[in-house]
Amino acid sequence: MNIRQKIKEYAAARKAMRELQALDDHTLADLGISRSQIRAAVLGQ
Repeated sequence: MNIRQKIKEYAAARKAMRELQALDDHTLADLGISRSQIRAAVLGQ
């Protein structure tokens, strides 16, 4: 994987994390994640 692809994936992950952080706790619960699990959910950990 080249550096350009890694940067693109990093930007997409950051965007997803920002979007999930903007949701309220009730909506996150509907998705089955808590606020503390957002990073792991986005990164697939």
